[in-house]
Amino acid sequence: MPNIAYVNGKFMPLSSASVSVEDRGFQFGDGVYELIRTYNGTVFHVQEHIRRLYESLKQIEISIKETPTQLERIVQSGVKRCGYVETKIYIQVTRGAAPRNHPFPKEARPTLVMTFRELDLLPPIIFKKGVSIISVEDIRWGWCNVKSLNLLPNLLAREHAVRAGASEAIFVRDKFVWEGAGSNLFAVFGKKVVTPPIGPYLLSGITREVVLALGKKMGLKMIEQKVTLPALYKADEIFLTGTTVEVLPVIHLNKKTIGTGRPGTITSLLHKAFQNEVSPRLPLMIRK
Repeated sequence: MPNIAYVNGKFMPLSSASVSVEDRGFQFGDGVYELIRTYNGTVFHVQEHIRRLYESLKQIEISIKETPTQLERIVQSGVKRCGYVETKIYIQVTRGAAPRNHPFPKEARPTLVMTFRELDLLPPIIFKKGVSIISVEDIRWGWCNVKSLNLLPNLLAREHAVRAGASEAIFVRDKFVWEGAGSNLFAVFGKKVVTPPIGPYLLSGITREVVLALGKKMGLKMIEQKVTLPALYKADEIFLTGTTVEVLPVIHLNKKTIGTGRPGTITSLLHKAFQNEVSPRLPLMIRK
């Protein structure tokens, strides 16, 4: 089964795909992207991902000729063509190729690239044991709600995490925690499940939105509000959400134990509810 790419209207082997060296995505990071996955061959919340892509495009003033419906058809076609049981799909759009110059080029045509690779699933044991995370200073730009190609701060943060033996780094700005380098953050305080609110310093993940909705259906108090780093150390539970991590329990923050040092009850309930959502079984509910 091949890894494949779609570049400006054509499918091809990923190994054969290329764009111009003068593409502004390469020269300036002038573009946006989305990461989507499948569950048992079904693309997860594809319309929500594409809607968010168009929101990012609007923010940086890129217009593409493809409609949302056309993009969805390309995604579905790529999933069928590669034939993986589980597929990881990246959509990237740049302003296009033009001689290097900062102002927007008038003649450039946007570059649309999609890649389709086999998704490497996290081992089930990680959800039973939990992971460690660290905090880092948030040095990102002021529009973190735009899913920009400019990921250097995220790369540096994730590298710091790897060197510290952690799985993720969370950004701290003015004492408040916002999100991870590649995930959203939740904390449990007693019976409340708190996640930082949407805004310019946070990209609300599709999985984050699903988990918020599931928690409310289960009768949990799902609250969007700011959380300081000192307060986060006192959380009973912490977990991350994201396309590839789903609902991932955190047991250490900056080498300090969170709660009991084991995945918490509410995190486990939400993880099971999410699994029920993507692989339907009997509904999971708790009493209010």
